[in-house]
Amino acid sequence: MLPDRKMYALLTRPQNMSGFKPLPVVIIGNGPSGICLSYLLSGNIPYFKRGSLHPHPILQRKLEEAPDVSVLDQDLEYLSEGLEGRSHSPVALLFDTLQRPDTDFGGTAESVLTWWHETNRAIPHLVLGRNAPGGAWHSIEGSMVTLSRGEWMGLPDLPFKDWLKQKRRGLRNNRATAEDIAQYYQHYVMKKGLQKNFRCGTVVTSVRKVSAESISSHTQKDLPENSDSLWNFNEKSAEVFQVDGFFKTVKGDKEPFSIYAENVVLATGTYDSPTWLGVKGENLSYVHHQLSALEEAVKNNSIGIMSDPVLIVGAGLTAADAILFAHHCNIPVIHVFRRRVSDPGLIFNQLPKMMYPEYHKVHQMMKEQSAACAGPYECYVSLPEHHVLSFGKDKKCIFQDKNGYQKVYKISMALVLTGSNPNLSFLPNNAIDLAMDSDQPVNPKRNPIDVDPFTYECTQEKGLYALGPLAGDNFVRFVQGGALAVASSLLKKANKNPP
Repeated sequence: MLPDRKMYALLTRPQNMSGFKPLPVVIIGNGPSGICLSYLLSGNIPYFKRGSLHPHPILQRKLEEAPDVSVLDQDLEYLSEGLEGRSHSPVALLFDTLQRPDTDFGGTAESVLTWWHETNRAIPHLVLGRNAPGGAWHSIEGSMVTLSRGEWMGLPDLPFKDWLKQKRRGLRNNRATAEDIAQYYQHYVMKKGLQKNFRCGTVVTSVRKVSAESISSHTQKDLPENSDSLWNFNEKSAEVFQVDGFFKTVKGDKEPFSIYAENVVLATGTYDSPTWLGVKGENLSYVHHQLSALEEAVKNNSIGIMSDPVLIVGAGLTAADAILFAHHCNIPVIHVFRRRVSDPGLIFNQLPKMMYPEYHKVHQMMKEQSAACAGPYECYVSLPEHHVLSFGKDKKCIFQDKNGYQKVYKISMALVLTGSNPNLSFLPNNAIDLAMDSDQPVNPKRNPIDVDPFTYECTQEKGLYALGPLAGDNFVRFVQGGALAVASSLLKKANKNPP
């Protein structure tokens, strides 16, 4: 959000023998998790709105016990006890139900929170991100429609629907486009006055603990010190985090930076590294791992109606988006996936048909148009319970079914869309030591980072926090509870006027 010259001045470290003062918090990642946390750390404090009635009677009673105490200062474990919903995180369920009390039942009850701006409780921080605020939402094809309902994509104290109304637009099937979401997140940062905390175009290359004594000859002047916003830094703190990286200038140069922070929050999401199959020929130029490759190929006319089929591997929503896109362009598709079509673990078997008609259509195609039995859908062949054995230089691909029988198809391009993994190469040992199972790589669904459920602080590394998919929260509506937990923890550490 800052011009390059100013950013460089803020991120480089002058030498000064007079002492050392680290930044209180550095947030790595500027998607919804990072934006929400920045809002909370900027002195925006949620209270229970007097006169509000929450449909959950036990939660209502608890909220009425201390109406003058902000939610951030209350016992989050006590408030969230007994809540049930679509997340495994108690704090995620709590913050979600406070903002959208009856949304899972189709209701539109208003938030029971009111927000107060208390500058004396703000904690200086920086949010580092590769792109504009919104994170990976800027990398998703703009016309793609979100899986979640549009109102679930909103951030605190600025409903997404209200923003959309200002643009004189409505929600299609209660859902929004990726372009709308990306624009909303950028607007949110500006509207809430958070841009001074954001440094875009930055790439973090290393985060490590260092001795405070060994670097005490450095001073930090990252944010202007406001007399109303002083961080009670403990001079005796033995270790701090050193965050190294570079930012990309307009000219394309890489300017290095180094920041020292007492706390670091990981909010990088999982969009960084697409999963590979690990088969022969997967590195050939016609094999891709992102949907954007198909969009690009159509745009430059390198594939079309008369082309050999496009191979799409995977049975998740990104694969479904690719099938819909190809179907819309009349491009022939061969669709390969390992599961049975009736597998209850398949995402299509978990989505309401009325709300997701286009995904229901893909599921129907998968069922009715297998290679063994021609169905009503032209230009599409489904190969359930198959996997890819190899990609050939001649663009011939070999598949194998569950019985060991092999098939060969000539294709024009391949899209391997089987999920993605976070890129945590900037942490020691790729953060494997921080995961629930420290023998396996971090994976948002199978092996998230092990965090305290009520502070989101890593159990293996004090002062390091993880938010969003890294901590197992995979939907925007639920990542915000993690931000609430982190902000609550940091305010307690800072002793910022607790009740």
